[in-house]
Amino acid sequence: MRPTTRLQLARHLLAAGACCLIIAPFLWMISTSLKEPAEVVLREPTIIPRTFAVQNYVDAFNRGNFGRYFVNSVVVSLAVTLISLAIATLSGYAFARYQLRGGKAILLGILATQMFPAILLAIPLYILIRNLGLLNSLLGLILVYTSFALPFCVWMLRNYFLTIPKELEESAMVDGATRLRALRSVVLPVAMPGIAATGIFSFILSWNEFLYANTFISSADRRTLPVGLQSLIGEFTTDWGLLMAGAVITTMPIVVIFFFVQRRLTQGLAAGAVKG
Repeated sequence: MRPTTRLQLARHLLAAGACCLIIAPFLWMISTSLKEPAEVVLREPTIIPRTFAVQNYVDAFNRGNFGRYFVNSVVVSLAVTLISLAIATLSGYAFARYQLRGGKAILLGILATQMFPAILLAIPLYILIRNLGLLNSLLGLILVYTSFALPFCVWMLRNYFLTIPKELEESAMVDGATRLRALRSVVLPVAMPGIAATGIFSFILSWNEFLYANTFISSADRRTLPVGLQSLIGEFTTDWGLLMAGAVITTMPIVVIFFFVQRRLTQGLAAGAVKG
């Protein structure tokens, strides 16, 4: 066997091993969610369930109220994504195309906001949301999540717009289009990979966030999926099959999104990282 062939084989084996390590927890989660309670606590665990039971998923929606949690998470995540993209697209385009006075300082200030730990801002944001009368509301969560998603979105889209030649919109403006029309009809279609990657980041950030959702929401009917999932953990005992079913319900939408947009996501992140 040639040295190059051995090296390639070693790389493939290493990649296969890494994939197994990454996929194994998800497979175990799905397997446990399909087991009956007695099989979950066996001394010798089974990888493939002896009987495929879907009762855990039924209980998750009936007893665990995961249907309501799912709707709440979808509403919050979609709202944050749409608001962040609308603001970040215009802001990123302005920073990329105009020589704004103090523009670099503003960009550095936006970037600096990402350096603060989330727990450090919990109390100030709690006081702010309480004074606005938005405690225990999805609107309060949307505003908080948007404030965290916007800095990254602005930087990503600004860098992506820098990779798009100015001549594209300039030629459209020569033909009579306004700046906004050129942005909408010429630039945005070209920038869709970057916009998609940025939107996915905003969606995932909102979908997975736990700290602020647990702090600002007190009513059970306004919980999001991460908080609802945590509520299944008991003080003295935990129904692991039910918990794993809830984890699958929480995880699968993100997995499906990645499956369909992984190529565009990779293109957008790569293009947004080459300009600074």
